[in-house]
Amino acid sequence: MTQRPRSTALRDARRIVVKVGSSLVTNEGRGLDEAAIGEWCRQLAALVREGREVVMVSSGAIAEGMKRLGWRTRPHEVHELQAAAAVGQMGLAQMYETKLRENNLGSAQVLLTHADLADRERYLNARSTLVTLLAHGVVPVINENDTVVNDEIKFGDNDTLGALVANLVEADALVILTDQKGLYTADPRKDSSATFVHEAVAGDPALEAMAGGAGSSLGRGGMITKILAAKRAAGSGASTVIAWGREHDALQRLAGGEAIGTLLVAQTAKHQARKRWMADHLQMRGAVLVDNGAAAKVRAEGKSLLPIGMTAVEGDFSRGDVIAVRDPAGAELARGLANYSSAEARLLCRKPSAQIEQLLGYVAEPEMVHRDNMVLMPASS
Repeated sequence: MTQRPRSTALRDARRIVVKVGSSLVTNEGRGLDEAAIGEWCRQLAALVREGREVVMVSSGAIAEGMKRLGWRTRPHEVHELQAAAAVGQMGLAQMYETKLRENNLGSAQVLLTHADLADRERYLNARSTLVTLLAHGVVPVINENDTVVNDEIKFGDNDTLGALVANLVEADALVILTDQKGLYTADPRKDSSATFVHEAVAGDPALEAMAGGAGSSLGRGGMITKILAAKRAAGSGASTVIAWGREHDALQRLAGGEAIGTLLVAQTAKHQARKRWMADHLQMRGAVLVDNGAAAKVRAEGKSLLPIGMTAVEGDFSRGDVIAVRDPAGAELARGLANYSSAEARLLCRKPSAQIEQLLGYVAEPEMVHRDNMVLMPASS
């Protein structure tokens, strides 16, 4: 663990997830902070102009709803929390839409639950939607769907959601903007010997010992949830910065390589993490057999697997499952994420991608397995 400034943490990050907490968004519960949200949106626009893709995960719906309903303390009854979220979400979405539009950016509201990210089909649908929005230069503004789900209000926090979204869109970095400068070795208000942690390895058990309990009465998190979020984001190769949300031009300065806040470094590169996960699958639900031409393109040229090169389908698998790609002799040459189920794949064998919609009634992707979601296996001796 080090405590010295660094310079290039987020400089090369192309896709960034930014999470802001309730106390920042609502100015400690006094209502949506228009000036602060405007500043973050201005910085997001600057990053987009640089060719980066950005996703905003924003807390604040319940806190804004409490203010609009005249409630001074956070209620405990689930139906009251849901009512506050429903009221506050209107203002939150409107504010981001207005401020992003002022910076010539489109916006989209996306409400997610942990259940959406746990279900394979919904996970892939959410991912496809977000990636499509980013490809069109739209900034997704994401919040938990607190109006309908009990568990997220009771147990959830948007630090965790930020990490899950970073995993979902395969972000290069997660930036958690909070009301603290970053992580200290102990609470500096209670321990005069506490020192600031400039940089550490995400997932280091010592970090959890440093982090305190829950934060303000408005939010549900604290420094511990941010430490755990960084650990989760690191699983897919995203490094995390925890920084003060009021820091001038924090996002632009971080993207420029400046040392702000606490950097928690992911030890595994993004693509390596995904490919290692696929390669380590001990049990796969099925496989597709391919002809010699497709086998050569996959192994020698690193091409995606198209339906026209498939000759047969084995097993019973769903979209998103890891499957084997086998050559005509049955040897495994690669494995990857299936874009179509086994039943659909059987219909697609030997068919050009242009016929997918005609055969299935929809098109998820033109490939059966995209090269970005495929790992080559060692050739058997």
